[in-house]
Amino acid sequence: MTRFESAKEIYARYGIDAERALNLAAGKPISIHCWQGDDVVGFDNPDGGAGNGIQTTGNYPGKARNFEELKADFLKAASLVPGKKRINLHACYAIFTQENPWTDRNKLEYKHFAPWVAFARENGLGIDFNPTCFSHPMVKDGLTLSSPDEDVRRFWIDHCKASRRIAQQIGEELQDKVMNNVWIPDGYKDTPADRLSPRKRLKDALDEIFAEECPNVIDCVESKFFAVGVESYTAGSNEFYTAYAATHPNVYNLMDAGHYHPSEPISDKISAMLLYFQYVPLHVTRGVNWDSDHVVSFDDETREICKEIVRSDALDRVLVGLDFFDASINRVAAWVIGCRNFEKALLWALLQPDDELKAMQDRGDFTGRLMLQEEAKTLPFADIWAEYCRRAGVPEGREWFEIVKQYEDEVLKKRG
Repeated sequence: MTRFESAKEIYARYGIDAERALNLAAGKPISIHCWQGDDVVGFDNPDGGAGNGIQTTGNYPGKARNFEELKADFLKAASLVPGKKRINLHACYAIFTQENPWTDRNKLEYKHFAPWVAFARENGLGIDFNPTCFSHPMVKDGLTLSSPDEDVRRFWIDHCKASRRIAQQIGEELQDKVMNNVWIPDGYKDTPADRLSPRKRLKDALDEIFAEECPNVIDCVESKFFAVGVESYTAGSNEFYTAYAATHPNVYNLMDAGHYHPSEPISDKISAMLLYFQYVPLHVTRGVNWDSDHVVSFDDETREICKEIVRSDALDRVLVGLDFFDASINRVAAWVIGCRNFEKALLWALLQPDDELKAMQDRGDFTGRLMLQEEAKTLPFADIWAEYCRRAGVPEGREWFEIVKQYEDEVLKKRG
């Protein structure tokens, strides 16, 4: 009997079907963010770097500098992670060529992303999309869609409208739904004199952005609590975007695990949102004291997020994207660590004795519930995880790191 077969038998004693868990984990698509590979720089302003609401720290060698390098790094990372994958793009990753020269963000078209669609099709990937409302001269005083400057606001409205049209055509080309997520950095460092007017301008801007029908697009607005530089006020707060989504059909509030107070987990919010919305989009990251977007860990909150998805029977309704960026470590390794940890957490969640735990709770057996929750923590999960990786054709354990180190020696270090 193999270790997997033994583990499967042990789980069966708890009423858990390990084969079902493996199949469900393998079928759940996870949207992997392209921007880990180049520190959120993109291709439309490579010399400018990230800014205006985005900050990446560190200077580890080997950052991707162009489309070919970013594709290669993404595929290397993806080859070491089990599960179904999508690629999450920002508009700043438009591809410019002699035939399709540089154009500003408010005039971007599908043709600037057709190479990404070809890449996705070749590698069996879905695509998600985001307008890039940062790292640009038209972010004035830290404001975009809520700006009192009409020219600034018009630029970003037009950019977001262009992004939705691009996402729509990507969806048509791939015969798929594309999540298009609007995040803006707008806020104030110190106590504002007027909280209402920026939010009214933001609401009016969003109304115009979402007016055009895009049936292949799942529209999202990404809420935020605070960050460095906007400690006192954020226009696009959770309350604002939840209320906006609730009153605008087919718009959803995307919850980012790092965009709340450190003691306010998003795992507790998922079931509440599922009662009212068809989709609950997430960005899974690891916030440390503020919106820092650290590499995802196999930690309590990541597991709790996945358990909420599974026990709410919402694998098809909770749309999971990852969002972290760390320039202080090998970027390909960061991708692999974070992605594998989310896949681990998802498989872990699928291997919990949920039916028995719910029955105990409903009959008031809280002692039994606590006992079973704790006993489940030491079931032979590692053997099921190893089988999941084996079936996906990826390394089971730390041997993946030797592959990344070899890639660093042969490819990344030669980039200068």
